[in-house]
Amino acid sequence: MEFRELSIPDSYVITPKQFGDDRGVFLEWYRFDKLEEVTGRSIDLAQANTSVSKRGVVRGIHFAQIPPSQAKYVTVAHGAVLDYVVDIRVGSPTYGQWESVLLDDVDRRGVFLAEGLGHAFVALTDDTVVSYLVTATFNAEREKGINPLDPEVGLVFPPEAGEPLLSPKDTDAPSLAEAAASGLLPTWDEAKAFYSTLRKREDRS
Repeated sequence: MEFRELSIPDSYVITPKQFGDDRGVFLEWYRFDKLEEVTGRSIDLAQANTSVSKRGVVRGIHFAQIPPSQAKYVTVAHGAVLDYVVDIRVGSPTYGQWESVLLDDVDRRGVFLAEGLGHAFVALTDDTVVSYLVTATFNAEREKGINPLDPEVGLVFPPEAGEPLLSPKDTDAPSLAEAAASGLLPTWDEAKAFYSTLRKREDRS
């Protein structure tokens, strides 16, 4: 299992080692101990989600407010997505920037993003199955979004995705500037302070 930190601090792409033979393929797609070793903090999973999307579906940009927000570990069981990590932490050195990773059922990579980061993806195939492991259960009051078509963010969707298909919730979401002005976004300082509590908890265990 190979870990690489993305250009957005506190996010990683994970490439598993696959073992194939004439029966098929076996791999470990999540290892809590290796993830904790790389991130330097504890990862306590609380909920697992699955979405099934047709080609062109865009989900996100979603995030949950700190505390406790949600760290996410995202992988694709079937099909392919272009997965986006968006830094929405006000004051971060990469605030407003994003990076994308191809997640599919060939390389079977995963993406880990810490609490306070924005997440989105666009499905590149029909019947794409995305699995998410998250560190906190759903809390409707603290779940927020940013419009994925916001030109200030500038997400680039590949041509093979076709016309973007969004939910009313995502099309009605505020822009990054509007979310910042209304105080919805986490700050770099509060995110770092929260990550520090997770490292301390790991040190005590």
